[in-house]
Amino acid sequence: MDNRSGPTGKSKLQQQQHNVSANLQEEAVQYLTGRGAQFNTKNRFLKDEKVKEHPEGIDDWSEENSPTQYLVQQSKTIVNKVTSEDVGMQYSMNPYAGCEHGCIYCYARNVHEYWGYSAGLDFEQKIIIKKNAPQLLRKFLMHPKWECTPIMLSGNTDCYQPAEQQYRLTRALLEVCNEFNQPVGILTKNSRILKDKDLLQEMAKKQLVSAMVSITSLDEDLRRVMEPRTTTAKQKLKVINELSNAGVRMGVMMGPMIPGLNEHEMQRIMKAAADNGATFTAYTFIRLNGAVQFLFHDWLYKNFPDRADKVWHLIEQSHGGKVNDSRPGVRMRGEGNIAQMVAQQYKKYGKLYNMNVEEWRLNTSIFKRPGAQGSLF
Repeated sequence: MDNRSGPTGKSKLQQQQHNVSANLQEEAVQYLTGRGAQFNTKNRFLKDEKVKEHPEGIDDWSEENSPTQYLVQQSKTIVNKVTSEDVGMQYSMNPYAGCEHGCIYCYARNVHEYWGYSAGLDFEQKIIIKKNAPQLLRKFLMHPKWECTPIMLSGNTDCYQPAEQQYRLTRALLEVCNEFNQPVGILTKNSRILKDKDLLQEMAKKQLVSAMVSITSLDEDLRRVMEPRTTTAKQKLKVINELSNAGVRMGVMMGPMIPGLNEHEMQRIMKAAADNGATFTAYTFIRLNGAVQFLFHDWLYKNFPDRADKVWHLIEQSHGGKVNDSRPGVRMRGEGNIAQMVAQQYKKYGKLYNMNVEEWRLNTSIFKRPGAQGSLF
């Protein structure tokens, strides 16, 4: 194996995971279309599990593109305190865990291991449905100690992923927020948000909602393999246009920027978003923590073998020689020449297209608790 193509400083377990990725490439297995991950990585919390260590010695093994499973559960909490200084939120809520969109770079993949699943195919195929999320939110907001602070809807996985079509939990959460005048921020890459335009428009009149659409590429060939079950870039721009015309404050999230794949699209994305009504922006730089580094490595070499080495090394150069980076203040932006160039582009084109110039805040002054405690049920 070419030592340059793998992560540096690997533990024994990490080396085994990396070997699995390499073996899968050499075996030339059928590519699972419509999925980002092509296999299940080992769950670091499980002592015993079925893994593919030596493919040439197992005759009955197959990584199947199984139908998505919705696993309905009753959760204990829905609002989470966010302690990271790298994200612009204090609280978040996620009605679903796991995400059928299948974005290969998603940091939330690692969180799926806490549920007892893999960060790989399981993350895309086994979606946890927090069926009682609206009731939990109502109970949380009714607590007398809650001092109104904006809550991010989808700080982890997309609240408008395909499961929303069936369960409508995001809609229900927004209805609770509207009733309490609880301000929310939304991040999505699915055009299903337009189904809630009426409610979002009503909340926008009270300055209770702000939304961002995630656009990582305007190149459909790249988007189709990098985030296979998201909507097209054209549809994402339509979302920005339609909701901004409805009075909803709209922004664009450009993340992650990946050197050698999409970082050169920053200007085009920002201009297209601005032309469609976006007034603010954000971006992140690629980082590959936990199991995501092995999934991304496998994906990269299968889809872009002609430039995989270059892309991998550029990511390493932007994180002190590694692809994984957990340092606060650095991990979401990277460091070095490439990361600095991306940051300069972001600043330059943001100014050019009049992004992030408005003074605007979600309204926390009109929060109210309707009814008495008995109304919880």
